Amino acid sequence: MDLGVRWKLHGDGRTPAPGAVVRPDERLSWPRTVGLGAQHVVAMFGASFVAPVLMGLNPNLAIMMSGIATVIFLLATRGRVPSYLGCSLSFVGVAAVIRAQGGTSATVTGAVFVVGVALFLIGLAVQRFGARIIHAAMPPIVTGAVVMLIGFNLAPVTASTYWPQDQWTALLVMVFTALAVVCLRGFWSRIAIFLGLVFGYALSWVCDRVFGKIHSVDASGKVTDHWRLDLSGVGKADWIGLPSFHGPSFQWSAILVALPVVIALVAENAGHVKAVGEMTGDPLDDKLGTAISADGVASMLSTAVGGPPNTTYSENIGVMAATRVYSTAAYWAAAGFALLFGVCPKFGAVVAAIPGGVLGGITVILYGMIGLLGAQIWTNARVDLRNPLNLVPAAAGIIIGVGNVSLKFSGTFSLSGIALGTLVVIIGYHALRALAPAHLKQQQPLLDEGTSSYDENATGTTPATDPETRG
Repeated sequence: MDLGVRWKLHGDGRTPAPGAVVRPDERLSWPRTVGLGAQHVVAMFGASFVAPVLMGLNPNLAIMMSGIATVIFLLATRGRVPSYLGCSLSFVGVAAVIRAQGGTSATVTGAVFVVGVALFLIGLAVQRFGARIIHAAMPPIVTGAVVMLIGFNLAPVTASTYWPQDQWTALLVMVFTALAVVCLRGFWSRIAIFLGLVFGYALSWVCDRVFGKIHSVDASGKVTDHWRLDLSGVGKADWIGLPSFHGPSFQWSAILVALPVVIALVAENAGHVKAVGEMTGDPLDDKLGTAISADGVASMLSTAVGGPPNTTYSENIGVMAATRVYSTAAYWAAAGFALLFGVCPKFGAVVAAIPGGVLGGITVILYGMIGLLGAQIWTNARVDLRNPLNLVPAAAGIIIGVGNVSLKFSGTFSLSGIALGTLVVIIGYHALRALAPAHLKQQQPLLDEGTSSYDENATGTTPATDPETRG
């Protein structure tokens, strides 16, 4: 069985010829391949270790499981889809809501485990019936609205938890990160979040030396005099050791909050597969269902031991675009680096010491970008918001999601925020569509027209559209 772990040497193994690309089944020399793997690790670091911190999960375990998830994905796709799987930011809001309801880390991972199961089953369905089953349920107006409400639901987390810990550091980190995203080019712009974290880390250290302790709320919410950057845990941490594991706990209320995120994960995988296919010149529509299922399995495995869920990372597409090296061997190297970081508790202690003010500046931009991806889906799919069939369910769902509106069914069961907003968008759209007059029922573009395109069936024989793509 071909598992995609055999690579032909590209040319002399040193530098690709001008205009040439290193295909997924090729590689450069092993030292260069390992170096490219390290570059992929740097590209994914910004989001992949910030996300578990924001979710209240172990960053060491998150990095280690991202390496294992990448291996699972590469094996499942037989080495045809070069990709790194890192911690999904789509679940940060879910984790915040679950914890606000009294949930623990086990409750968070249990809810997300169920999302992984749902993603796996969706992948199997796509393999069997083709992507049309997704398109029918989730046209762009639905997908964009759900992604938008997931991102904007996070605004209170920044406003009430991170920003008040050190507002001036947060402001400066926000400005620095914004400049890095806009002004830097190529690879450096892809790691702007990581650069913002490094800047904030250094700035907090300098402020502690110059101004002393700050009087503000700390991570626990208490107003105290405290250091912005507390590195006491770094010195105590071992260099080598396994991260802590824990099993999931399942609660229906938490599961219902988390399930809507499966829509965002399907869209993320869709965009990634199509973008990689166009970059490599290898149509990958037949691997769509496999990629979605592999992501589901990887997330199930990670959350089963206490880690966060995973998704394909667009940051690494930027590295491939800059280097024109699409070799999956580089991703195997990146997975190896992630496993090494995962068994270094001192690395986890450094991550855990990120000051709250720094996270405040980062999340202002990061959470907003997540929400605005929904608007990007609408724009690229040319969704007509003048049509009340599109406008009404999206407007209602977004306000419910962002405002965390609740609907109580009994003393022990209620729906609110992300879960209720998603249901309103999906059910509301299809119910209104069934009742709307014919002139409002124009043919809707495919689910992924804002991120990619698919063929009519899983074998890739009838092209549907060719929109602009994103990673």
